[in-house]
Amino acid sequence: MTKNLHIEIGQYTTQGIKAHNEDSVGFEFPDDGHLLTHKGACGVLADGVSTAEAGKQASQLCIQQFIEDYYKTPDTWTVEHAGQQILSGINLKLYRLSDAYKVEGKGFLCTFSCVVVKSRTAHIFHVGDSRVYLYRKGELSQLTKDHSVYISKSQPVLSRAMGMDSQIHVDYQSVPIKEGDILLSTSDGVHDFLDCAGISQVLSEPISAEEKSRKLCDVSLMQKSDDNISAVVMDIKVLTSENIDDFNARLTRLPFPPSLDVGMKIDGFEVLKEIYASSRSQLYKVRDTQSGEQMVMKTPSVNFEEDNHYIDRFIQEEWVGKRIRSSYVVEVKNLKREKHFLYYLMEPVEGETLTDWIKANPVADPTICMNIIEQIAAGLRAFHKNDSTHQDLRPSNIMINMGENHKPQIKIVDFGSVYVAGIAEVFKPITHDGALGTASYADPLYLQGRNPGIQGDLYSLGTIAYELFTKKLPYGADIEECTTSMSFDRLRYKNASKINPIIPIWFDRALETSVKFNVQDRYRNIRDFIKDLKHPNPEFLRDDPKIEYTKSPLLFWQGMSVFWVIMLFLMIMMFSGE
Repeated sequence: MTKNLHIEIGQYTTQGIKAHNEDSVGFEFPDDGHLLTHKGACGVLADGVSTAEAGKQASQLCIQQFIEDYYKTPDTWTVEHAGQQILSGINLKLYRLSDAYKVEGKGFLCTFSCVVVKSRTAHIFHVGDSRVYLYRKGELSQLTKDHSVYISKSQPVLSRAMGMDSQIHVDYQSVPIKEGDILLSTSDGVHDFLDCAGISQVLSEPISAEEKSRKLCDVSLMQKSDDNISAVVMDIKVLTSENIDDFNARLTRLPFPPSLDVGMKIDGFEVLKEIYASSRSQLYKVRDTQSGEQMVMKTPSVNFEEDNHYIDRFIQEEWVGKRIRSSYVVEVKNLKREKHFLYYLMEPVEGETLTDWIKANPVADPTICMNIIEQIAAGLRAFHKNDSTHQDLRPSNIMINMGENHKPQIKIVDFGSVYVAGIAEVFKPITHDGALGTASYADPLYLQGRNPGIQGDLYSLGTIAYELFTKKLPYGADIEECTTSMSFDRLRYKNASKINPIIPIWFDRALETSVKFNVQDRYRNIRDFIKDLKHPNPEFLRDDPKIEYTKSPLLFWQGMSVFWVIMLFLMIMMFSGE
């Protein structure tokens, strides 16, 4: 029978003689048996670089985000792949934080050492001069190599750290472990003041892992340690008996599910109906036969069963969705039992696509339209907070539910083209399926192989906002035929105020600025765009003193609402006359 993994974990950190503690430690031993089997247990230590001013913030961010993101990665990812992907993203975030504070001289830098114990193997990730040791049968061996260089005989300097550069090389190794082994992570406040004999002496004592971690720090302080002092001890009591090679082989290549019909069951989920099907994927409404909960299951198309790039992208969709926390983005569910096929689950979303809503509401209440725009913007900001850009935002990827109180609730529901900064080694421009009409909403720079980042999502948001108020596209339908820079250069922005006369010039120019082909002329962020939609920006009017405009945004929205009521009344009269 398969034995359950049992590890005693202890951790301790102290500022020592310093005024502040730049170190951070953490561990996770999941209560959920599924997570423990598929992800294992981990102990993490990060040592903030005190001379970088923001070392404490850096070490805390590393610890918290690694643990949080690691346990959200797909079951089909190996530990190495999951760890490398996550650390690349965290490193880029730290690097950008340092760049944002360069005027103040702040640097978000830290070392990082992590041990993940899964099945009968320890997976080790390491950057910097913190260390990981293995203590086995009275012998202590250092598993990691310090990333430091000596500028003098007694003055080492870090040569590698999290946040030091936009790209990071993380040392990774996997080590077979045995019951009775102890894995130890330490900051330099410990191992620079305790030799191997001193460390071994503490680890050999018949005390708990928590007591060992604390005693290592206490003894280091007695040995005149002048730095922050931290230790994480993982005492291996019981290891699972399942063979790791067999286990990984079973996980890393799940078969594609067959085409599903109503009434069929897969992994305890009964198919209630098919929601959507295309050449790339299928969506089914399913019911968990154990809990009765209804969810949406997304399955890959068998057309791509041999396409490894497609499979990787499909698996990444699930991980991206689990990282995004927003009431304006569909929730991807955590499955707490083993999968036998490749798919993922999402919350069910009521309502209709924004595409259908726009068609059904040719004269929509402007306050509702503005509410929709703000909700989409909030959803996009949740992506951007996680260093991700959607890249393919369009009305058909947005669900809207008006509800009983006639207040809109939107959900962004697709992750197929999401780009995660720091994870994708090379930017791959999204491919547009002409039948889907995505070229109407995607930033033209994507089609030219360029990555505009956040400003690409801003372009899509501006296009959707323009359509909500005019029922047209900002450059007309001809944009769908454009494939080169020259063909885009021939297009001209169509003034929204000429299509809908109630739109004032300041509102129109905010829309125009959001969809400029040149990113240098476009808004830098979504916040400024929303601000200019709601409040007149005098900069848009200075070049034309003849223009009169409403100074109060409240009067504008009141006027738009009156216009909407009049148009709605005329439409009702027209249809009733028939």
